[in-house]
Amino acid sequence: MSPSPQRTPHAARPDLQADCGSCFGLCCVALPFARSADFAADKAAGTPCGNLREDFGCGIHDRLREHGYAGCTVFDCFGAGQKVSQVTFGGRDWRTEPGSARTMYEVFPVVRQLHELLRYAAEALDLPAAKAVHRELREAYARIDALTRESAATLLALDVPALRAEVNVHLLRAGELARAEVPGRRKNHRGADLLGARLRGAKLRGATLRGACLIAADLSGADLRQADLIGADLRDTDLCGADLTGALFLTQPQLNAARGDAATRIPAGLRRPGHWAAQGDETS
Repeated sequence: MSPSPQRTPHAARPDLQADCGSCFGLCCVALPFARSADFAADKAAGTPCGNLREDFGCGIHDRLREHGYAGCTVFDCFGAGQKVSQVTFGGRDWRTEPGSARTMYEVFPVVRQLHELLRYAAEALDLPAAKAVHRELREAYARIDALTRESAATLLALDVPALRAEVNVHLLRAGELARAEVPGRRKNHRGADLLGARLRGAKLRGATLRGACLIAADLSGADLRQADLIGADLRDTDLCGADLTGALFLTQPQLNAARGDAATRIPAGLRRPGHWAAQGDETS
């Protein structure tokens, strides 16, 4: 059986990658978090994190997990931070113009959702098998991209759930077309509750796991090639030795939330999380 072909990496699109140097630390201010296994302290929405520096950088960025902020490592704005900072607000930050802070904090999650849709649409446009819906996807991409450049007032008035539902029709079709190239029966676990499931070595090539709860599931050694993982919850999922080559709509935050090792095969354009290597060393 020949290996799944590698796609043009969606990660090659710089506007869909977080550029923290061009952002005013919006994820560190706008979003709330509660003291837990993921966060070492409580923080209210609109309150700067105690680790945020004056230059809007994180003082413990390279040591987040060690300091109890693993939750920060599984968040990705998909480029929304710099879009809001440099485009929506024209480079005016919330420190020097505190009057704009509240609106900026409200706009950020809206644009983040739009950029997430752009990221999925970009990946779908890289799928040769999804050519039948490429026209609709290109139109959707252009429309959403234009929306991200609108005024704060326009962005806050958007019906994002309706837009997401509209685009999801095309993303679902793209995933179906891509998975149809996988021979044999393809399993359907869409939206399934697989919390803690024992799926070691499972044959899930071309399966749909859209929106599935896989928290703490054992997928070690599983074949997940060309599986649709859009929206799947992979927190603490064991992916050691799993093959995710060509997995559809898998994001970096999903990988960061999971556990893996040097034997885990990941799609082109995504990075092997640094904490995976440490886990692999512990078990070797």
